[in-house]
Amino acid sequence: MKRIALFPGTFDPITIGHINIIERGFPLFDEIVVGIGHNSTKSTLFALEQRLNWINEIFKDNTKVRGEVYEGLTVDFCKKLDAHYILRGLRNMADFDYEKNIAQMNKLVAPNVETIFVMCDPTFTPISSSVVRDLIRNNADTSLFLPKEVKI
Repeated sequence: MKRIALFPGTFDPITIGHINIIERGFPLFDEIVVGIGHNSTKSTLFALEQRLNWINEIFKDNTKVRGEVYEGLTVDFCKKLDAHYILRGLRNMADFDYEKNIAQMNKLVAPNVETIFVMCDPTFTPISSSVVRDLIRNNADTSLFLPKEVKI
């Protein structure tokens, strides 16, 4: 059986911290789908198409990774993909507390889907999309936090 993992998020924008988690998933999974969750009630800085284009550009030479957009429950999208794993990155205990509750609920709703937590490398601990968005809104240099393909 092919080990497919869904790495869900809004990726608004995708950061080098996200890339770190995806790359660390390579030895664990045969395929990683970077799933951009679309919530029409949530306001984002970058268009959905732009975020998907960035993901596809970053991983254009890697057959193990692809970007996709989905709506609805993450576990329902896992079923559609035949993914039995959800990949999640953790930076700190606050992330763990938040992610643990979601993982436990997902396990109740979809018992055949396991959530795999990967701690980010310490270098990436302070990087989050929300902080990067704030830097962008204030015209700060974000080049240290974004992949080269993400041109702002």
